[in-house]
Amino acid sequence: MKNTNHSKKMIAPIVITFLFLAYLIVYITLVGRETHWHPVMVVLLFVPLAGLGLGMVYVLRERIREIQSGEEDDLDKY
Repeated sequence: MKNTNHSKKMIAPIVITFLFLAYLIVYITLVGRETHWHPVMVVLLFVPLAGLGLGMVYVLRERIREIQSGEEDDLDKY
């Protein structure tokens, strides 16, 4: 019998995403305090970190959709 309440399965992905995004914010803040900003540094630091942050949010969204649709274990397909 399947559990229709999937909220417990969503806790871990949400917590991991939140912790990762908090880490990125702390990292940017600490690096920002210690360096003199040059336009090239901004591009080389913020573009990859923004990509990582947006990627994590996208993966979280997809994972929540999988959990809600009942596809909790994708590995069973392979």
